Amino acid sequence: FQKFCLSGFFNYIDEIVSTLGEGTFGRVMQCIDHRRGGAAVALKIIKNVEKYKEAARLEINVLERINEKDPENKHLCVQMYDWFDYHGHMCISFELLALSTFDFLKENNYLPYSIAQVRHMAYQLCLSVKFLHDTKLTHTDLKPENILFVNSDFTMTYNVEKKRDERTVKSTDVRVVDFGSATFDHEHHSTIVSTRHYRAPEVILELGWSQPCDVWSIGCILFEYYLGFTLFQTHDNREHLAMMERILGPVPSRMIRKTRKQKYFYRGRLDWDESSSAGRYVRENCKPLRRYLLSEAEEHHRLFDLIESMLEYEPAKRLALTDSLRHPFFESVTAGDAVGGKSWEGNRDISR
Repeated sequence: FQKFCLSGFFNYIDEIVSTLGEGTFGRVMQCIDHRRGGAAVALKIIKNVEKYKEAARLEINVLERINEKDPENKHLCVQMYDWFDYHGHMCISFELLALSTFDFLKENNYLPYSIAQVRHMAYQLCLSVKFLHDTKLTHTDLKPENILFVNSDFTMTYNVEKKRDERTVKSTDVRVVDFGSATFDHEHHSTIVSTRHYRAPEVILELGWSQPCDVWSIGCILFEYYLGFTLFQTHDNREHLAMMERILGPVPSRMIRKTRKQKYFYRGRLDWDESSSAGRYVRENCKPLRRYLLSEAEEHHRLFDLIESMLEYEPAKRLALTDSLRHPFFESVTAGDAVGGKSWEGNRDISR
């Protein structure tokens, strides 16, 4: 794989410019595509390993459906330009995007996004994932790493108090990426989906899942944009449920009665030792959701109201994305803002 042979490859691509990222599946390269007038593209090159090739075929199937349903690329999902099989390596070419919303946060010392920036990113995310849901798809792996800026150029200001430079992204236009785990309604739904921190309670409790599990993930993502850290920082199911209870209140008894994961419960309640070291960790590191507010201003409360509706335990009661777009938090969003060209340059609206 390291010696990826390129003779004949240039029927498709002019030249490889740089490596954008690597994963278990293979790597993503920035390339020049002469058939697109010398445009820069992102090329995902999959290892010649059957399980990764099969995953790539499934992803291509989803991306083709997205292209078919959204030929003008209005719904903010990354656009696939083309795909080909090169000597057993599945290759997918995409529009070239910039840093992920996670990488930008990390490179900015986890300084959170401003409330106005959170609003714009949240609106686009709801719009994009609503389109997927309307297309009978569930993404299943929404997280800040899978939401990419179209352009991650930034302005820099020096924070005298913290003695450090702080970045403000110039444009919060984003795209949703990575459809490798996206599942159609009619397809087999694997028991466990999502990256741990963004995983919905119905998935942990193995009660079955559908589109609402994406909405839970979005709630977790918006919290992270607003505060700069993960809401549920854990790697264990029982601890994850304990954190949910500390932040959101008790798991509904209906879900406890229905789950086959009875080992997490005792007498209809979460079996959790408050006095253990894990119990102390949860108590000290988690608090009821509204206590994370950075301001008592109306727009901050509206954001938390939206997050709360997305973090409803019962999937059937969880906010649907159609309704999320009408939420008061988005009152000030204009259609123009939503799908292109929201600029933060020279904008001092950095109220956190």
